[in-house]
Amino acid sequence: MATTYDALPKHHKATGREKLVITASSLGTVFEWYDFYLYGLLASFISKVFFSGVNETTGFILALGAFAAGFAVRPFGALVFGRVGDLVGRKYTFLVTMGLMGLSTFAVGLLPGYDTIGIASPIILVTLRIIQGLALGGEYGGAATYVAEHAPDNKRGLYTSFIQITATFGLFAALLIVLGVRTGMGEESFTGWGWRVPFLLSAILLVVSMYIRLQLSESPVYQKMKDEGTTSKAPIKEAFGQWGNLKFVLIALFGAVAGQAVVWYTGQFYAMFYLEKILKVDGATTNYLIAIALALGTPFFVFFGWLSDRIGRKYIILGGCALAAVTYFPAFHALSNAANPALAAASLNAPVVVTAHDAECSFQFDPVGKNKFDASSCDIAKAFLAKSGINYTNEAAPAGTVASVAIGDTVMVAPNPAEVQGEDRAAAITAYQDQLKAGLAAAGYPAAADPEQMNKVTVVAILFYLVLLVTMVYGPIAAMLVELFPSRIRYTSMSLPYHLGNGWFGGFLPTTAFAMVAATGDIYYGLWYPVVVAVATLLIGLFFLPETFRRNID
Repeated sequence: MATTYDALPKHHKATGREKLVITASSLGTVFEWYDFYLYGLLASFISKVFFSGVNETTGFILALGAFAAGFAVRPFGALVFGRVGDLVGRKYTFLVTMGLMGLSTFAVGLLPGYDTIGIASPIILVTLRIIQGLALGGEYGGAATYVAEHAPDNKRGLYTSFIQITATFGLFAALLIVLGVRTGMGEESFTGWGWRVPFLLSAILLVVSMYIRLQLSESPVYQKMKDEGTTSKAPIKEAFGQWGNLKFVLIALFGAVAGQAVVWYTGQFYAMFYLEKILKVDGATTNYLIAIALALGTPFFVFFGWLSDRIGRKYIILGGCALAAVTYFPAFHALSNAANPALAAASLNAPVVVTAHDAECSFQFDPVGKNKFDASSCDIAKAFLAKSGINYTNEAAPAGTVASVAIGDTVMVAPNPAEVQGEDRAAAITAYQDQLKAGLAAAGYPAAADPEQMNKVTVVAILFYLVLLVTMVYGPIAAMLVELFPSRIRYTSMSLPYHLGNGWFGGFLPTTAFAMVAATGDIYYGLWYPVVVAVATLLIGLFFLPETFRRNID
């Protein structure tokens, strides 16, 4: 009789078949991440097509909000599919989550825009994102569990690091396809309809990935439990209804995953949005720079996974959180100087200051798109600056003061809505915006980043550093989560904290951070979100998170 994998000694070197199984599992996960990240890469186009009924700033934040909606439901997907994975098996859960993800992505490529079917367009879009989020919520825990249960004890960090690479590979694949289509058809065609092509191409990837997944066998650990009749009959109750396991779910969430999530999404997504929306780097150049940094940084997922097998998972993850908290602000300042030096110089030499009474200033975000931000002089001034991505500070003024914008030494008083109505108000606002545009241009504020002035080597180096932090926190996390929980409820137990952390703390990061920037006028203010979460994770992890790398998980 053939020797089973479980009967082999734990120093056993993985066979070619076992490596093939792990590789096939990872490749399938790459496809799902490709699907999920396409939306983030094309958020600017999606905001124009599906949210054209609101102003530009609100439309972009709503598009990011729809992106985040997919993350919001991931914990629910973790509960649903985690339970299925612990009850039925890892392999069959893979197939269901992949099918849901692929079909939803393909449908986005066919969905008519707001101008064609009105409010139904964004509603259907958000529904598709929710389906994607549910599917992805069941994917990661299964993939990580599946790979870990095939790996020798002393190589679990190394083997599961290939699952960690899948997220970056998925993003990298999406970047390359978007760049290829964008370059091949030209910017005009891509903006008009070509942005749909990467979504439609996912149908081909779906067929290939489904074929790969069908070749997989069940996890040996799960198969052994099934043969012995020791699988859980109520995994959700066992995972979250008993304090002995629930406390480790909470420790995993707040002492590891939350910090990992904000470091990951800051390094890969917020940096990309920051380059394009704040520093005004064109989309194609932004994608190229991010792609290069990802290509340079990706091997370090494997390195830190391998290293965690030797020195432990805990302090590598917490070390990445600590470095992020200390260096994010200087790193993003350096990114501004390198990517758009003219903008950085203008902000320093001719700072923008809004003088207004605080009570007259609205929060510059309108989720329903009804606020035109013209009810007060402060709103008129700040709405333009928020839309333009201009960094500014606020100076308080007495009640009744008409708001003004100072660009260096030049002061421009905003229209007073109490004095102008109807068409006259609209004309006054337009004239004031033109005045601000001229003032900003005269002070050296560029309308877009100049590729000739950009220090691309420095930009890539900074982006690479941000990705390196991602590899520190993300490379060992799958192995740690698998090792924290017993095999009979492992899929359910690890999936929920992972997707709560990455779906909520991480997935909401771009939307939250940009809303913070819009509310304050400070382009760096959004960084406080990942910094505070990273520090909290560092402190909680230091005191409560156990080291797991020497545990046997059978």
